[in-house]
Amino acid sequence: MTTDLVLGALDDAYKAKRPQKGLLHHSDQGSQYASADYRKRLKKYHMKASMSRKGNCYDNACIESFHSILKKEFVYCTRFKTKQHAQDEMFQYIEFFYNRKRIHSALGYVSPVQFAAKFKKKKNRII
Repeated sequence: MTTDLVLGALDDAYKAKRPQKGLLHHSDQGSQYASADYRKRLKKYHMKASMSRKGNCYDNACIESFHSILKKEFVYCTRFKTKQHAQDEMFQYIEFFYNRKRIHSALGYVSPVQFAAKFKKKKNRII
């Protein structure tokens, strides 16, 4: 994984979500996340960097769980003709099934999109 790759992902996420200043951005201690270019981009986006503690596997348990589910439910049972086909299909799976339809026990048996909507609604009532 290169710094350019994670910078591209960060840029895409920022453009898609436009988070408020002060967003906490958590990553592992990979050299690409510790690079001067990546930290500079976080600063540009007014994000606060947070990194896993060295040797603490629990810090990344959430993404490891996602990867496990992604492989079991999608990757291992899908045949891809090309790299582009794989990217397109994975985008469809994540954006239109995993995020919008698949329920998650950790979120109270709702989808991530439903959970985010409930959170936003609750947050707006508090403010």
